[in-house]
Amino acid sequence: MSNQKQSGCCGPAPQAEPDANSTHQDLVRDAYAQVARANEEGVSSGTEAGCCGVSDDDAINTLISTRLGYSDSDLEQVPSGADMGLGCGNPKAIAALKPREVVVDLGAGGGFDCFLAAHEVGESGQVIGVDMTPEMLSKARANAEKGGYSNVTFRLGEIEYLPVADNTADVILSNCVINLSSDKPRVFREAYRILKPGGRLAISDVVASTPLPPELREDPGLIAGCMGNASLIEDLEEMIRDAGFAGVAIQPKDESREFIRDWAPGRGVDDYVVAATIEAVKPARA
Repeated sequence: MSNQKQSGCCGPAPQAEPDANSTHQDLVRDAYAQVARANEEGVSSGTEAGCCGVSDDDAINTLISTRLGYSDSDLEQVPSGADMGLGCGNPKAIAALKPREVVVDLGAGGGFDCFLAAHEVGESGQVIGVDMTPEMLSKARANAEKGGYSNVTFRLGEIEYLPVADNTADVILSNCVINLSSDKPRVFREAYRILKPGGRLAISDVVASTPLPPELREDPGLIAGCMGNASLIEDLEEMIRDAGFAGVAIQPKDESREFIRDWAPGRGVDDYVVAATIEAVKPARA
């Protein structure tokens, strides 16, 4: 089994060489399908930084996740293999989840944040994980069965077209996934649609503190690695407000530049992007 070191999060995800017909979405889906397969096999993902959660070393996984804001107690609660290092923070820490709530996780990956949320909402609550990558979905479902999670389900779907009914969720979580979308305004409109009145967003993601130069913004590896497609903070605020949300708060975490530097060594991406928490509320009254 590999003992390959991984860096702190999404990082420069592996990607197939894009052809002329590849879309942004194809690029991202193919990259994370490779991550899921590599993680399942316990081998390196093939990236220069060796990141994206493809280590079978529990000590490395623990170091990465605690660096992102998870506690040892969090890590002990989830099935082995659920923590793939594919985040840039801990959205549960800002979600203030309560028993009986319904939670939807956008881009559930191996199910890590879903399983943590399941403990918070209890058996009377429900957690729905959505992911567009079949390989990730299979992994998440296997992890749920392994952990005996009766209050967690996973659905195949795109975050721009969520397979969730209107006014379903009390809380939406997402960890370094919305930044991968080529249509973020639609993602936030969909989030608004499925939230109940008074429902809230609790998101960890990468944002741009200053505009990225074209050579970074358009780089396929950086796009799949949650960096190249980063939106300016003020642009994100406008998208979220335009979707109908109130109380929009985006809080950059300057200390995250240290692990972002590890995602793309020598590229200087950390001069332009930073991890942040993103919070907002769907008004209780229209």
